Parts: sequence; structure tokens; C-alpha cells
Amino acid sequence: MKRLVWALLLPLAAFYFSGCSQANKDYIYFNQGMEEEKVVTEVSDEEYQKEMSYEWKIQPGDRLEIRVFNQSASSVGGQMTSILDQSLTYMNRSGVDGLLVPPDGKLNIPLIGEIKVSGLTEKEASERLILAYKKYLRNPYVSVKILNQRLFVLGEVSAPGVIPLHSGTMTLFEALATAGDLTEDGRRTDILIIRGDLRNPQIRQVDLTNIKKLKLASLILRPNDIVYVQPRDFKAFNKGLREKAEFFNFLNTVMSPFLTFKAVNDAYDLGIVTGGDNGGGVIISPSSGQ
Repeated sequence: MKRLVWALLLPLAAFYFSGCSQANKDYIYFNQGMEEEKVVTEVSDEEYQKEMSYEWKIQPGDRLEIRVFNQSASSVGGQMTSILDQSLTYMNRSGVDGLLVPPDGKLNIPLIGEIKVSGLTEKEASERLILAYKKYLRNPYVSVKILNQRLFVLGEVSAPGVIPLHSGTMTLFEALATAGDLTEDGRRTDILIIRGDLRNPQIRQVDLTNIKKLKLASLILRPNDIVYVQPRDFKAFNKGLREKAEFFNFLNTVMSPFLTFKAVNDAYDLGIVTGGDNGGGVIISPSSGQ
């Protein structure tokens, strides 16, 4: 009987714990295949300076706020007056401001017509537009602002989500503070920053608990970066346990008859339970040790 019970328990237990292990892997983002990727933990001084001076270049899919000003001949003291900005900055039906940069990177702007802005920084786009407007305006000034720059904070933070960038870049500490800081279950030694083309991403790893490592890391975030705070292994394991709770109920239902039969059988073997005189019941006898 014991062999039968163990024969049933062992395969089920093996199935269960293998399922918990898989649930643990599935629960943590970017977990599988990480060992095959090159993870950056340190950056050189040269790379760090590039990070500090980085400027985003306009790409298709960006939304731009373009404001055009011109010096009016009748204005006192050469005051700049705003023109055309109402036609270049608008609210679309989805509630998003700005002109959408199309796939070819060219905007069709009143007065100057079609002009390419993709691949340019905000300053470079402004200078190109000023040059184009000089053909029609006395002393034009154009401001260009990218409106939809953002990054993403996921995982064990109090308020995960999309964080807008108002100055083009942000530090990791600013992003975590905006997201409400790490939860108690956040793994502070292994924060991932995923950057670039998602087909070939660059992965950085930051340890917030080690000052020496922080000095060698780059904490500057760019638009579209993904910050992922991984959960501690124990939380992921507990998640797997909760998902497998139904297994315990199933195991209890399956094994209860066998365990009950085994207990009664053992009681008969020990003489604790004997059959009645006429088969009408059982008699519980004192054990031999009492």
C-alpha cells in the first residue's frame, strides 16, 4: 500500500515543483535568454559624457509643437508677434497635441510647404525652418518641441507606467521617484534598463545597493527606455504557489480515499480496530503499549 501511495505522490510532486519553477520563470519579465545577451554594467568616461550631452533626433511617429514668430514692422521696439502657431499646433481626436511626423519624415507646413525634419534635433529643425521662412518673413523665429517623449517603468514599483520626458532625458533616480519608488519586493541589486531597437536591444544592469558600481554605471535615461525592477525570487515563487493552489485541492481529493484506507488498514494490523462479533461494526481495542 505504501508503495502505491508513493508511486502516486512522487510523479505528482515532480510535476508540481517543475510547474512552480516554470511559473517562476514566466512571472519575471525578460528572464529567459538573458544569459545569452551581453549585459552592460559599466560605461567608460567617454560614453558617460555622450550620455550627458545626448539630444534626441526627430523620428517618424514623433509629434511636434511648432511655433512661428515674426518681427512686425509696426511693432514697438521690434517686438516679435506670433503667427501660424494655431495652424501648426492642434488637438487631434485622440487628444494628442502636435503635428505627427509621417514615415517619410516630411511635414507639410503652411507658407513654406513640404520640409524634412526627421533625423534632426529640435535646434536643428528650428534652424532649418527659420531658413525656409526667411524667404517670406522679415525676421522669423521658429521654436520646435517634441511632445511625445516618454519612457516606461515596469515591475516592482508603486506606480508602474509611462513617464513623460520634458527635457529630453531623465536620471534613473528621477524615474523611480516618479513611479513611487520600489516596493518591498523589488530587487534593488538588479534593475534592468532596456534601450534601442527591440530586435537588438542594449541591456544595462544597475545595482542600487553598491556605491562603487553606481559610480561606474550610467544612470541617464533616454526616450523610449524601459526600466524594469525585477521581483525578488521568493515573490515569484509565491506567485507560482498561488497559481498552483488548485493542484493542492486536486491532490487532496485524489489522495484522501487512499490515505483513509491506509490508516484503517494499519489500525487493523496493529489490532487497534477489529471486526465486530457479527460483522455489524468495529471494536476499538487498547493498543498493546498501554
